[in-house]
Amino acid sequence: MARLIGKKTQVEDVKKLTGPEKAAVLLLALGEDHSGLWKQLDEDEIKEISQAMAGLGTVTAQVVEDVLVEFVAGMSGSGSVMGSFEQTQKLLAAFMPADRVEGLMEEIRGPAGRTMWDKLGNVNEAVLANYLKNEYPQTVAVILSKVKPEHAARVMTALPEDFALECVQRMLRMEPVQREILDKIEQTLRTEFMSNLARTSKRDSHEMMADIFNSFDRQTEARFIGALEERNRESAERIRALMFVFEDLSKLDPGGVQTLLRAVEKDQLGLALKGASEALREMFFSNMSERASKIMREDMEAMGPVRLKDVDAAQMAMVQAAKDLAAKGEIMLAGAGGADDELIY
Repeated sequence: MARLIGKKTQVEDVKKLTGPEKAAVLLLALGEDHSGLWKQLDEDEIKEISQAMAGLGTVTAQVVEDVLVEFVAGMSGSGSVMGSFEQTQKLLAAFMPADRVEGLMEEIRGPAGRTMWDKLGNVNEAVLANYLKNEYPQTVAVILSKVKPEHAARVMTALPEDFALECVQRMLRMEPVQREILDKIEQTLRTEFMSNLARTSKRDSHEMMADIFNSFDRQTEARFIGALEERNRESAERIRALMFVFEDLSKLDPGGVQTLLRAVEKDQLGLALKGASEALREMFFSNMSERASKIMREDMEAMGPVRLKDVDAAQMAMVQAAKDLAAKGEIMLAGAGGADDELIY
């Protein structure tokens, strides 16, 4: 079984490669000029090698040489190869119809599992319930009867109670399902649910990294963003657009600012504002009483020089407090993606 999709590691020992991974290295090394080799494979083989390729990560030149002894002379100068979703999709597109390539890549990106029911068993119960609540109870009954009981129980708990009870009644009265009906349900799940889930998961990976980057100090963030830009500018730009940074608090409405002020310690606020732009400082001061604003200014002056890492820590704490309040529905955060995210009143 190929290693987990998305876990990019450096392969340094050929003995750790599975058969499909070795085949993936071979096809990556040969590149698009030899994509005709894929035509000799059946669909299951294509899927298995594609999954291995998409999760391969970096393979050192030495391992490439070990796998492809007859190509040592040609490969030794080119160094390592990189297996990725993008490279896999590009190679598949050379000999497969676009719709089949897209379907295959979405299935690879989706939850792990050999069958549709295995895949559903790896989908978060809340996500699955949110989809199923809009389906017919009879269809939901069939689906829940095909997944593991413990997962079905969690999904039912997440469904509206009346709807869940209706599904239970349908399951109690359910007779053996005809093969063609089951096939139709599987196809609908694949095209309407799994494909959307795969696209969402792809976006979520950038959102996850944006959250991680938000937690870096400024120097570390700049170093990682800079390094990522050199390797994958598109991903770097997407992460930067998704990041919510301290200066984005300027997009809060007055009520949101005042709610945030009540949730933040005064000494932490003063330290964070020491490193803020003048415009952002004034926004916070204008939402305080005149007396509180004056005291805060005096406290900030009394601090004298402060360490950058302390300011970063205070600002990150304020950003996290704002996110926590937004999660509770107490304030609304506009994203960092530009004008499209501005709030209209």
